[in-house]
Parts: sequence; structure tokens; C-alpha cells
Amino acid sequence: MRSRVWIARIGGLCAAACALLCAAAAEAQETPAVDLPKFNPSVAGDRFFGVPSPFAAGEATFHAMALLDYAREPLVLVRDTGTDSEDIGSVVSDQMFVHIGLNFSIINRIAINADMPFAVLSSGEAPSGGGIEFQEPSGAAVGDLRLGARVRIFGDYHEAFQFGVGGYVWLPTGVDTSYVTDGSVRGQPQLLLGGRADRFIWSMMAGPTFRSSTSLSTVTLGHQMNWGAGVGVLLLEDRILQLGAETAGGVDIETPDGRTTNAELLAGAKLRIPSVEFLELGLAAGPGLTTGIGTPAFRGVFQFAYTPVIEEPKADTDGDTIYDDVDACVKVPGVKSDDPAKHGCPADGDTDKDGILDKDDACPTVPGPRNEDKTKNGCPPPKDRDGDTILDDDDACPDVAGIPSEDKSKHGCPPPADKDGDGVLDGDDACVEIPGLKTDDKATNGCPGDTDGDGIRDDKDACPREKGEPDADASKNGCPKLVRVTDQEIVILEQVQFDTGKATIRSVSNPLLDSVAQVLKEHPEILRLEVQGHTDNKGAKVMNDKLSGDRAKSVKDALIKRGVDAGRLTSKGYGMDKPVADNKTDEGRQKNRRVQFIVTEKKATGATVQTK
Repeated sequence: MRSRVWIARIGGLCAAACALLCAAAAEAQETPAVDLPKFNPSVAGDRFFGVPSPFAAGEATFHAMALLDYAREPLVLVRDTGTDSEDIGSVVSDQMFVHIGLNFSIINRIAINADMPFAVLSSGEAPSGGGIEFQEPSGAAVGDLRLGARVRIFGDYHEAFQFGVGGYVWLPTGVDTSYVTDGSVRGQPQLLLGGRADRFIWSMMAGPTFRSSTSLSTVTLGHQMNWGAGVGVLLLEDRILQLGAETAGGVDIETPDGRTTNAELLAGAKLRIPSVEFLELGLAAGPGLTTGIGTPAFRGVFQFAYTPVIEEPKADTDGDTIYDDVDACVKVPGVKSDDPAKHGCPADGDTDKDGILDKDDACPTVPGPRNEDKTKNGCPPPKDRDGDTILDDDDACPDVAGIPSEDKSKHGCPPPADKDGDGVLDGDDACVEIPGLKTDDKATNGCPGDTDGDGIRDDKDACPREKGEPDADASKNGCPKLVRVTDQEIVILEQVQFDTGKATIRSVSNPLLDSVAQVLKEHPEILRLEVQGHTDNKGAKVMNDKLSGDRAKSVKDALIKRGVDAGRLTSKGYGMDKPVADNKTDEGRQKNRRVQFIVTEKKATGATVQTK
């Protein structure tokens, strides 16, 4: 966007044509005085470039700054052709000011300030239109002196919410041939809000500008309503770098339209020089957001300021107006003294600096806490050498950390030993070195349990999850004689017997199938089991495939009759396709004639696992 002055369109009504002819015949009017600059720098010490803060920065504190403000095309002459617009030329194409600002804060609540602008660059093309002969800017010139004042009403400098009022008055010290003044006094009262919350800062301003009316071509400029808002963040360890964005503008109260509305956006940074933090550098830039007179297409700002750091208020715990960092008696109100050891202490004295006057201190030379018992007031608490919170005077074991006990001879002493950490004291633990469970049976108290309930303790059971029988061989003790369970298979230790060439199960295999059914009932985590039938390589393949399938189905049906859920079982014959031994020998062929129980789906903790 850029500022525009519109003149009447060519053609149209006869009255307009006549007016143009008369204007051409007559001597062109001179350019009226216009205060073109719309950027009002905040005073030195404020947080943002163009949005004033509500605080007074410091107590009897002086701030100063030099600010360079460059505006591109703040005033352009445009002819309205009815359906389009035509740029005639830039009345002011480039304008640069140097602002010298001073600010003095009084009693941390009132601030007075002044800003003197100097136009060091002001150039343009001096186009004509609308009956006005626009003059070329005269270059370097003095602007209008701005005087201001501010009162902080609520909120301190470092608080998240602050409220204040203030205002500016401009005196017509400028040169009217450089578009920097309208030659009249104007004023702007302001309502100010802002604050700082840790690293976040913000400010807002609103207020009218009262001024005399000025006409420029077909535009009349009068009283305005102005606003501004800014947000930022403080970075680095000492918060010396500030990044922020702000916007400011105004709109004519009497004729509010696009030609009398100003709005700009700035984004920038401020940096306090680490070695000399009272010096601050600032740089910002941004576009104009409207086409109102004085709004540039682009604005750039550079600031160099002397602005002392405002420290956070020091603590004064006892409220005696002597700050804690130099108060020898931080918790007790006292008086000033040239002796640092007594500065801030009561006149009555507090020798041990524990906040209890010597006259009330039962131990005046040894620091201690307050105590309602006058004989202990100001005395250090009894010692607790072993740190078990039981004072040495009551601790039966003062050098060894222990636990409370109603028995004075054990109070503060360690509890009885529990070597395996199972909660059963060694004196009652039948298995002192093996973690176990508490039971009422002295023979098993503190010993491992019996998960499968086969009467064989888990630590001695080679198959703790399947019921089994005792065995002198430790690797078989507690294991089933006929069946073992692995993650992938229910392993049978002998083969299912069938009638020769048939799928009829011989009765000798009933105990084996009973065991398989029992194991399936004890292991509900096995969701799906495939009963597989296999043969050797004797005979035709078709015959072997059918025989192996029939035998697998016979075993499946036998398990269902024994109470196994049919939904958990499938059967399949593989014939001679999956040998586990050499079919060239009798021994190998015997091993290949087999039934297997393969786990195809198993429920693990929190998930179902496909095993095939």
C-alpha cells in the first residue's frame, strides 16, 4: 500500500468538464501546509518503536535517543479515470527524519518527554492536479516539536498489567514547504495499557488527535482517532534481546474513508549492548496497510538509545526499609547501623542472627528456631545423627537409620533382616535366600508358590505351569510324563496309536489324549491349535494325504469329546510332505508316522500373536 491523493476523473458530467477548464484558465492554487509524517516515535525507555508504554521508567531516571525514520512514497498523486486509476507522480517519494528524544521519569510514576524531528531527506516530483500546484519538497527541514507527559496509575514496571494516561502536544516549529507541518498546534490525549509477564511484553494505546482542518485536493483532514498495539518476547539469558511486532494508525473522525485512514505494521528487534546495558540498538521495518495520506509503502526505523536498565524491586522481608541483601537481621525489623553485622537488627540485639532478640532467646549465641517453650526458644533442635527423623535423645540406635517402634529398646533401630526381600523376616522364612510368599504353614512360609498346583514348589518344578509328577531327574521334576508345552507346540512324548491303515485311535492312547486335553484347559492363552497328521512315504500320495487328514480329524474329535472347545481346534493332513526323519529306514519311517499339535494363535500380554 502507499499514500494517495485522488483528483477528479477525466470526462463525465459537463459540470466537471467546466470546472476543469476554469481551473486550467485560472492560476493554480498553492499547496496547503500538511503535516505528512504519521509515525510518532515512542519516548526513550519505552518497549516499542511507535506504541507508547504506560509506565514511567525509573525513579529520577533520564533517557535519551536518536531515531532514524525513513518513509517510501508517503504521498502519491493519483487520477481517477472511472474504471481505473493512474499515477501522476509522487508528491513526496522519500522522506527521512532524525528524531532527538529526551525522557525524564520522576518518582517512578510521572514522566515528561520531548521529541524534536529533523527532516534530513524530503524529495518528490512536484506533480500538478485537481487545481493544486504541488510544490516540490524543500529537502532538509525542521519538524514540529512534540512535548509529552505520562502518569502511571496502576501496575509496576515488571508487572503483567499496567495502566496509565498520557498525551502529546505538537508546537508548529516546522517548515511548511517540506510537508512536515500544518502550522498549527495539535494535541493527543492517550489511554495506555501494557505489561510484562516473564519474557512476554505488550502495550496498547488509544486516543484522539485534536487539530485544525486542512484540505488537500478533494480530501479534508481534521480530528483523528488514533490507536496502537504491540507484542514482543524477551530472549537470551539476561533478556537483552527483544523481538516484536506492532501496528499503529488513525482515522479521520469527520470524514472516515480510505484517504483519511492510516495504518502501518512494523516488525523488529531491540538489543541492549551486553557490556554496556544502558545502551540499546533497535531496528524495525514494515509496510503501510492503507492508502491514507501519509501512509508510506514502506517504513524503516533505526534507533540508538541511552536507557538505563530498570531493576526489579529488592526484597525487604521484615519491612524495615533495609533491603535483605544488606540486612543483618532479615526476619526482624531493625535500625540502620554503620556496623554491617548490626545493620538492620533491633537495638536490643540479636547476637546469633536467628531473628529472636537476645532477651527472648534461650540460646542467644547459637541460631535456632522459635519455640513456644521458653527454655527452647531460639535454641537449635536436638540432633539426629543417622537422619532417620528420630531424635538422638529417643533413638535406641542413634548412629544407624531405623524405624519407629513402641518398644523403646527398638525405637529408631533397623528392622529385622529379610535377606531375600520377600517381606517375610528371616526368622520366620522357611526359604531365607529365595523370595517367596507369606503362608500360615511354617514349612512353606516365605517359600516360592506352586503355580500349577501339582504339589511341587515352583523353584524345584522344571515345568511350573503344567501339572506333573515328582522325578529324581531335576530336569523332569514336576513335568507331565506324556506332554510338554512350548511357545509353538504341545509336544507329546509318545505317539498317538492307530489301527493299521485306519484312522481309529487305539485305547492305549487315551491317557495321552487326556493329558493333551488337560493341558489345553490349563493354558487358555492358546487360542488356536492345529492338529496335524503325517505319514511316511510308503503307498500312494493320495492315499497318504487322506489317511493323515482322517487321523488328524479323529484326534481333533477325541479332544472335543474331552471338553476342549471346538473353536480352538483345526485339523489338517500333510501326508508324506513334511518328514522329520529319513524315510529310507524303519526307524525314520516310524518317526514320520506322527500326530503333532501346533500352536497357530496365542494370546500374549496386551496382544494376540499369530504363531503360524
